[in-house]
Amino acid sequence: MANIEQKIEELVKNNIEDLGYILYDVRYVKEAKDYFLKIFIDSDKGISLEDCEKVSNAISDTIDMADYIKEQYFLEVSSPGVERILRKTQHLSDNLGKNVEIKLFKPVEGKKEYVGILKNFDEDIITILGENEINLDKKNVAQIKIKYEW
Repeated sequence: MANIEQKIEELVKNNIEDLGYILYDVRYVKEAKDYFLKIFIDSDKGISLEDCEKVSNAISDTIDMADYIKEQYFLEVSSPGVERILRKTQHLSDNLGKNVEIKLFKPVEGKKEYVGILKNFDEDIITILGENEINLDKKNVAQIKIKYEW
């Protein structure tokens, strides 16, 4: 599925940027029996429902004509949200010094979830500062997202 995500990202990125938005991420996922193509957009002013509709209308025909996705799917355009998922190197770079929540595949020191300040990262390790500084193997990270204090 990552290949489809990359192809779609390359296909729609310029169009989205021409409309004045940032393409934050593309995810192609199966939920229950349905497939969803999720396009996450952002801007300095935030994202409204009208922004999502504008982008959806601008890219849906382009995606259909490219015919990368063979099965029936639902197109969703939305904001990445306050507690956005950090999947790319750029996402991590942009959020150094921010509070994050990391979920692991396998426990480390008896825990599968860690919350702390994103201190550093490289190709192999993510370092967060909580009660202590901890280095987590990137291969063991199931998800990392911003942890917003409500």
